Amino acid sequence: MKHAAGTLAFIARFAILGLAMAFVVSVLWPGAGDRLRARFGLGAPATTPATSLPAPAAPASYAEAVSRAAPSVVNIYANRTVTEQALRMYTDPVLQSLLGGVPVGTRQRREQNLGSGVIVSSQGYVLTNNHVIADADDVQVLLYDGRVAKAKLIGADQETDLAVLKIDASNLPVIQIAELPPRAGDVALAIGNPLGFNQTVTMGIVSAIGRQLNQSSAEDFIQTDAAINLGNSGGALVNASGELIGINTLTLSKAANAEGIGFAIPVDTAKNVLDQIIATGHVIRGWLGAEYGLVPVAADSGLPAAARGAQITDIYPGSPAEQAGLKLHDILLRIGQIDIVDPADLRRREAALHPGNKVEISGLRNGSTFHTEVQIVQRPSNMPASAQSAPAQASD
Repeated sequence: MKHAAGTLAFIARFAILGLAMAFVVSVLWPGAGDRLRARFGLGAPATTPATSLPAPAAPASYAEAVSRAAPSVVNIYANRTVTEQALRMYTDPVLQSLLGGVPVGTRQRREQNLGSGVIVSSQGYVLTNNHVIADADDVQVLLYDGRVAKAKLIGADQETDLAVLKIDASNLPVIQIAELPPRAGDVALAIGNPLGFNQTVTMGIVSAIGRQLNQSSAEDFIQTDAAINLGNSGGALVNASGELIGINTLTLSKAANAEGIGFAIPVDTAKNVLDQIIATGHVIRGWLGAEYGLVPVAADSGLPAAARGAQITDIYPGSPAEQAGLKLHDILLRIGQIDIVDPADLRRREAALHPGNKVEISGLRNGSTFHTEVQIVQRPSNMPASAQSAPAQASD
């Protein structure tokens, strides 16, 4: 028994001594254990996988992005002549306060509208907002390097509020267009001419994508909290690399008690409008001739509040939809070979269709499936405007 106890004590002393020596070695030579395991062909000890990765550090400055994009952003001065009633005021203060004055004909005055634009081609094409240059007699463009050029209006599209100008100048700095679409949470920089303060940069994030303000339009806005003010209209919304992701257009008005809610036209939409206006002078959109709403779902069905697809809420007389036999309350599920996500998705896909082509529409009518073929026509230019979801104002 004493012999066994002595043996155990001897083993314990050597174990303690071994642990002490290992501790000293690990302190004096931290990598010795890994080198020994590698020498004898032993694998590295298992490590517990990290539960999350640290977020990449934000850059200390966006000056490089601004230096790449800012030279392509121009100031736009749209001048027009306004004719108004001329009055001769009464000399008597009482009569003046009561009657104001006596009409004595008309007079003309010059009015200037401030805005911004983006150089998108070395040939001199500039993208801006239609409301910036609407009804202008002449448009002047101030370049980043101080040059001033007279701009020619190539064409405009009221539905997307875009206009294409052309200037005759050499060595133009063309903005780089982003290849990847923006995501909610991406850094966004707005560059423009707010309130006449040339080349102002504001920073925020992409608050949301796919925003729609007009229920009957195929519009698709980027929402951002980067400060957009009067004069920013037509300016650039760029990402953290200085690449163009949108054309700044409007903000929600103070009447909506809004703070930090602005909107920009996605660069893909702007590029499509640009290409069509350069090619034909105007934008052509496909049209089915119906209005759509969300698909209603019963409260006790257990389904989401809005199912996929779009429900027909109105049909224009004589339209392709009426001629194809579509009816009110039909639920449209597929256009061609593409599933319909929601009414906004259907409007965008409808607008992209070429007039004259036929497309198959699939859906549900009174719970039964149906298929029909619709002849696409060009969307009329005088479509009635729908009520907007919130008061908005242009940012020029």
